[in-house]
Amino acid sequence: MTPSLSAQRRDLDSSLERAGFYPRLVADVVHDALDGREPLSHVAHLETHFERTEVHRHITVLVLTEDMLVITHVDDQQLDETGEQVMAQISTESVPVSQIRSVVLSYLYAQPQDYKPSDQTREMTLAIAWSGGQRLDMGPASCGDAQCDADHGYTGTVAQEDIVLRVSAEADGVQAVQNAKSFARALRQVNTASSTGGGLVLTSDAGGRRQPGFGGRFTRAHHQR
Repeated sequence: MTPSLSAQRRDLDSSLERAGFYPRLVADVVHDALDGREPLSHVAHLETHFERTEVHRHITVLVLTEDMLVITHVDDQQLDETGEQVMAQISTESVPVSQIRSVVLSYLYAQPQDYKPSDQTREMTLAIAWSGGQRLDMGPASCGDAQCDADHGYTGTVAQEDIVLRVSAEADGVQAVQNAKSFARALRQVNTASSTGGGLVLTSDAGGRRQPGFGGRFTRAHHQR
């Protein structure tokens, strides 16, 4: 094991400790899913949602190795009103980097008319697709006339995505956005270097369109394709 790879493993564990979301449990699950592979880059993203009087948290950890992208998702659920009984649901997925078809990066900048190279990205959305799954966003179509109430049918957009991760400088910190960008670059390098891969398409959308979070892919147990 080379010193640089050992440092990456320590950095991964430190990121999970800083996230503070059952760090020992999450670390054990992540390393088990790695199957002895050494991490090259990673992203650990913690989110908190409020639903009435309940608080729900979940963490998504993306770990890149030389040949695999390992995704781990952990949710917790309160089973009683006092919060003494808590259940953690964990799912992992291992995807060969050669199967990854695209990585889409969407950026959000404030006051673009005053942009300087030193300006930080306020928000970044990372979307990774490998299975050919698609998301369809539909909405009522319009003709542009504010006074028109005619039925113009529907319009929509189709996007390929298996994972969508939105990182905000305001909510997650500037460093978290930079880490996500570094992870995307590392993923591109590994994917394009794969002799069996079809290459990686990297695009950006300056409009900063928000995309939904993770879907139901993480309800199944760990498997390797």
